[in-house]
Amino acid sequence: MPRSAGSVSAPQSIDHAAGKPVGADHVSPRRKAAMVVQLMIAEGRKLDLASLPEAVQISLTRELGALRLVDRATLAAVAAECADRIEGLGLAAPGGMDQALQALDGRISPATAARLRAEAGPPRGDDPWARLTALPCPALVPLMTTECAEIAAVTLSKLPVAKAAELLGLLSGERARRITHAMSQTRAIAPDAVERIGAALAAEHCQEVPKAFAHPAPDRLGEILNSSGSATRDAVLDGLEAEDPDFAADVRRAIFTFADIPQRLAPGDAPAVLRRIEQPVLITALAAAQATGGGDAAAANHLLDNISQRMAQGLREEIAERGAVRRVEGETAMSEVVGAIRAAADEGDIALVSPQEEDES
Repeated sequence: MPRSAGSVSAPQSIDHAAGKPVGADHVSPRRKAAMVVQLMIAEGRKLDLASLPEAVQISLTRELGALRLVDRATLAAVAAECADRIEGLGLAAPGGMDQALQALDGRISPATAARLRAEAGPPRGDDPWARLTALPCPALVPLMTTECAEIAAVTLSKLPVAKAAELLGLLSGERARRITHAMSQTRAIAPDAVERIGAALAAEHCQEVPKAFAHPAPDRLGEILNSSGSATRDAVLDGLEAEDPDFAADVRRAIFTFADIPQRLAPGDAPAVLRRIEQPVLITALAAAQATGGGDAAAANHLLDNISQRMAQGLREEIAERGAVRRVEGETAMSEVVGAIRAAADEGDIALVSPQEEDES
């Protein structure tokens, strides 16, 4: 093997770091790794050691620092052993849960991948305090109230000043006093202890639980009832009122039916919505609504009263000619009108009035 500057010296088989003769069979695996790395550095090879775990980088650096003079025969034996191991390698696995999940991306279900990520914890190199400080203040309140005062004081110290002040204002007076007093006990805490605290808190309070549904239950049920017949919708809501009044109230807020148009659709948006609806469908919906009376009739009048008089008059004449409408056909047409309104809102053409705004007014 050619002699490389800085890596081989002295004809004797002596490891001067240990102070005694050695052979390749008696060199530790760590020392062998250091020899190979030093040899490659001396030959001008580029090594990407930053991807190794931090503990491995530290151990390797210490071994390199302890390495002194190695005889040519020992170095040749170590290099040959390393080459044999590489040549005998038949398969390289990802090496860690993060790498395995990346390799299987798109090949296992998202729910399984999310569960495995949760079990594995945060990826290597992740800053737990960055995840914690990114949480909104209301989400940090449980941490500040359930953890001991000293841990809460460390958390408060890691937050930006403005956010810490906001969070402190969300706590009870007694709890805030205990935490601020405990800050005096954090002066001598070691940096590695703070990192361990952050990792533990992030694992407890930043864990995202995989959700099977993208939208809350009231919104999902509201969407279903929007497309249901009025009899079915009323029966379901009456049953919910008896079983769970709070849930029923949330569902009612999520529902948007034809009768809700006057409260949800601004008068100036009526022309833009009607342009989206085919004329026969609109005539059928308005005729059915006027025949039904009550809230449906009020919604039909809301639409007719907020378009041009000429267009409204033309629609009224066609409604009169349309005559009676079957119930199922009418409900289907009214559902299409509601769908057009929601589509216009989703696309940003109009802005619906929220039930909360209506209540406040």
